[in-house]
Amino acid sequence: MKEELVKLAQKGDNEAFYTLVSKESEKLYNIAYHYFKNEADALEAIQETTCRAFIKLRKLKEPQFFSTWITRIMINYCIDEQKRKKKFIHIDESISGDSNITETNIDGILLETAVSGLEPKYKKVIILKYFQDMSIQEISKVLQCPEGTVKTWTYRALNQLRTLLNKESDFNV
Repeated sequence: MKEELVKLAQKGDNEAFYTLVSKESEKLYNIAYHYFKNEADALEAIQETTCRAFIKLRKLKEPQFFSTWITRIMINYCIDEQKRKKKFIHIDESISGDSNITETNIDGILLETAVSGLEPKYKKVIILKYFQDMSIQEISKVLQCPEGTVKTWTYRALNQLRTLLNKESDFNV
């Protein structure tokens, strides 16, 4: 069914394209939000990704990989935009203004800060595996690299996170 929608969209059916993007929108939003840490930039990323996908849709050779293809467009956009803006991690105003910050919120902020400090290739793998719940095989397709590479990057990223988080806990003691 999805492949049929892709083929219809490639022939100019805007409703089919809208249906495809609607099915992917939550996943795309989550990826963008993990990169930008705010709703406005995440929504802008979805809009830009949708526009790029619409323009390039006819170049998609294998319709069954639409989901992987649009996810890759999103990740590339997020990385490019971060480089362009040279953004740094920041705490959402709604959390920082809250007088009832819980230990869970602090742990989440520490984890997000640690993830944002990883090398880009490691950050991609962690976001896709643990925040998007993708398998190693799916990540391999999205990043266009061997599964062994994804496993290595995951292992190294987790070691770096462990180190970063241990330094944070030593600092807080």
